Amino acid sequence: MIRQRTIDNPLTLTGKGLFSGRPCRVKLLPAGEGAGIVFVRTNPATSAGRAAEEARIPATSEYVVRREHRTGLSHGGVGVETVEHLLAAVWGMGVDNVVIEIDGDEVPSTDGSAAWFAQAIREAGIREQHAARAVHVISEPVTVSNGPAMLAALPGADDSLEILFDLDYSDIPCVGRQAMSYRLTSESFLTEIAPARTFCRSAEARALQAAGQCTHLTPKDMLVLDPTGPVDNAFRFPDEPVRHKICDLIGDLALLGRRLVGRIVACQSGHELNVKLVRELAARITGATLTGTPALPVMDIRKVMRLLPHRYPFLMIDRVVSIEEGRRAVGIKNVTINEPFFQGHYPGQPIMPGVLILEAMAQLSGILLGRHLEHTGKVAFLLSMDRVKMRRPVQPGDQLILEAVALHVRPRTGHCRCTAMVGDEVAAEAEIKFMLVDAEPA
Repeated sequence: MIRQRTIDNPLTLTGKGLFSGRPCRVKLLPAGEGAGIVFVRTNPATSAGRAAEEARIPATSEYVVRREHRTGLSHGGVGVETVEHLLAAVWGMGVDNVVIEIDGDEVPSTDGSAAWFAQAIREAGIREQHAARAVHVISEPVTVSNGPAMLAALPGADDSLEILFDLDYSDIPCVGRQAMSYRLTSESFLTEIAPARTFCRSAEARALQAAGQCTHLTPKDMLVLDPTGPVDNAFRFPDEPVRHKICDLIGDLALLGRRLVGRIVACQSGHELNVKLVRELAARITGATLTGTPALPVMDIRKVMRLLPHRYPFLMIDRVVSIEEGRRAVGIKNVTINEPFFQGHYPGQPIMPGVLILEAMAQLSGILLGRHLEHTGKVAFLLSMDRVKMRRPVQPGDQLILEAVALHVRPRTGHCRCTAMVGDEVAAEAEIKFMLVDAEPA
């Protein structure tokens, strides 16, 4: 089991925004399990008079706003720009939970790379937490495109994230066609991806400065390319442009809010298409399409009831949205005020009993390991629950996203690691063992 991680010590960085040139300070703080990556605007001019939660901007695709040449986030009228390099460093260095306090509207930068952030995170130290890391294993192809640009998420051969990026800048001879295959690890990110800088054509640089952007920069500060090569600069790698594109992609993939296992194939992709893929993946996880139309479940309630003997009021799985035979399943429990247990737990303060959250995870585990036994008359009986943690209350209106991952599978017993999520927060987790036994005759 891979556990969540946060930084061991706070760290502070100051600099100027890459596009705006305005001075800014960011402070990275350790965060609790299940917190994810959250930006907090601390500038009194923008956050004064607002509720505390309105100054908090979760780094998820839900809060992305469309921008040219960069990724921006906004919540309740408060925003932060050019977040991709910092997110890439956080994600690339293996950090899951961190609070990023920022007193300006754009993340500061030095040379348009992620190296500054990645090195600072390494020096601050990384601390392992107890909770299991939230992971999405790509089990079926997901493809998005925009003209000649294409991005695909594909199942992988192992438990890592592999990225294959094909970049074609044939109109700039010093770049031409570049392709790179990269497997994400914190050490390789620090040395192979983080140092790669953002780049643009000479004409693009002039247009940006004419529009009042990047006016504090010269070609010595970032990569400005003409047909013969970098202007007043030099490449750090012969294929530095494609490496930076991979860096941008990692930063945008961090907006999924959970680790990816699989293979990403990119052709000419940029921030807009990266975010589109993340939103498609998020939709698959929650079982809904981008239009809000419910996706067809892998198992609807009728199929669930064929496998589970439970009935009202104790059936805790509404549908199964993803299942990998004998390996992993994702299910949904919609929690409404009509649940009978809310009458007494508690009047005036309805909270779903923790034992029922555990029961929902156990039922999903039974589906995962017992699906091939459909129509065989087997029933899953609990043997034990270990490492049980209740992380947050579950209330009416919440949707529990349940995940069961098989650790050991035998003909008559199973051992699963289970997590219950509400949005990006871990509500509960446990390791569950149970036995498959013959059902009693009706």
